[in-house]
Amino acid sequence: MKLDPKDPMPLHIQLRNKLETLIRDGYYQEKIPSERELMDAFKVSRSTVREAVSHLVRDGILEKVHGKGTFISLKPIQDWLGSLSSTTEIIKRMGMKPDAKLVTHGIVKTSEDIKEVTGFDEAYYIKRIRYANDIPIAMEVQYYPVEIGEKLAQFDIEKGTLFDFLEEDLQIKFSEAEQIITSGQLTKEDAELMELPESINVLVTERLLMDQEGDLIEYYLAYFRSDMYSFRIKLSRKYN
Repeated sequence: MKLDPKDPMPLHIQLRNKLETLIRDGYYQEKIPSERELMDAFKVSRSTVREAVSHLVRDGILEKVHGKGTFISLKPIQDWLGSLSSTTEIIKRMGMKPDAKLVTHGIVKTSEDIKEVTGFDEAYYIKRIRYANDIPIAMEVQYYPVEIGEKLAQFDIEKGTLFDFLEEDLQIKFSEAEQIITSGQLTKEDAELMELPESINVLVTERLLMDQEGDLIEYYLAYFRSDMYSFRIKLSRKYN
């Protein structure tokens, strides 16, 4: 991970930019290495490391904690559990710019696992990478009844909000959703698509979305970067 001494850009700026890229790509999680480790990794002086880190602290990307080290302070996206919102809505509420990239879509024969959950022998499959401020934060996969999926495909399913298409254009009224959150890792293919290390930890979200007649409208699977996304829930204690 050597820097380029022939580059007219000062070494501390090169290092600052390199560290920011590594942080945003999830290579460093929670905190960055010590000064000595950074000096050895990038073959630079202590003053260069301190200057680069100081820049990142001033930019709000890092935070120094006395006696403990230098921690990553990127503001994660927070999804409040208990309300049914699209990923686009959640990202916008955090003051960030949502975006998406369509990986693939079409009619598929479902695996036994998907069939067991949904009851679908065939489904319309949509797979997208989701971004916040141009940073890849999730891989989303959705399964729809074929008839609904084919209607959805007539819209801009790459950039558009699928919830909006379902509610506003197809006039489907949601009733409730059941959601499960676990942890896991990206497949090698998905890690490459998101330009992330395969070892990065992700939050795995599984959701069944029902309409007012009790029919399954969407089976949703998403793999969120745990360094960029968190789920929150408000709890209360009731007394008799």
